[in-house]
Amino acid sequence: MNECDSTIWKPLPEPVTYLRQSIESGREWTRALMEAMALWTVPEEIFRGTQLVYLIASEAFDWVTLANRLTAEVRDIIPPDDLENLLYYPGRFPTRICESDFKEILGADKYSAYQNFHYGVEVEMALQYVVESEVEKRFYAGGRRYTADHTDAAYQTIYRGSREGLFTEFRAEYGRQERTFATFTEIKEFTYWLSKRRLRVSDKAKFASDTRKGIDALESTAQLLGGNRRSSLVENSSDTAPNAAHGGGTALGFRESIRYMTSGLDT
Repeated sequence: MNECDSTIWKPLPEPVTYLRQSIESGREWTRALMEAMALWTVPEEIFRGTQLVYLIASEAFDWVTLANRLTAEVRDIIPPDDLENLLYYPGRFPTRICESDFKEILGADKYSAYQNFHYGVEVEMALQYVVESEVEKRFYAGGRRYTADHTDAAYQTIYRGSREGLFTEFRAEYGRQERTFATFTEIKEFTYWLSKRRLRVSDKAKFASDTRKGIDALESTAQLLGGNRRSSLVENSSDTAPNAAHGGGTALGFRESIRYMTSGLDT
């Protein structure tokens, strides 16, 4: 019998079990959480009656949703304030884990998918918010006082298309029927799709400049959210958001988008 034949195969531990056992044995909970995320292999699931998608467009790893799902089952052994600090700062790492550690724990493939989500969803939402704010400032600087929806103007600036038209194009590409509402998962998928469109329609300088705007806005808003937290319980089972394609202003303002993103089943 050769060495390979004598090796005993051992299955990977179940992520939630691993997370609880690791924390209860004294392991620092943020590191245990990241290790449990590395063990996770299911791209989506139905959890407590709601479909959760952890891999947007099979490319972008929504680690915030997965972190919320995993910690939902160990909330009794994680300090609640620490948990909210983690879940309310999308795109940021826990204070006790640096980015290089996160990359090493997740592995190259999952870390690459995490970066896809960070830049393709989180930063893109921030860019939409800041460009719409710029449009609003120009509007009111002109002396106009009535309320107006500036979302289409922002979308034209960024993506060269109207919000409704782009959403219709996105749904058609994915073979989905038009409807009067959108789940937040679909909004994240749409946002990721838009990030790819922006890459196609923008020249290199504009793409880099717009991406920097999004990054700066994300960092600034994370500071603002620190003083306006709410409970991020996974038990909330709502999975719908205002329709991104049919009027009513921005589908979700950036701050509201962050709240949806970190509220567990609102995905």
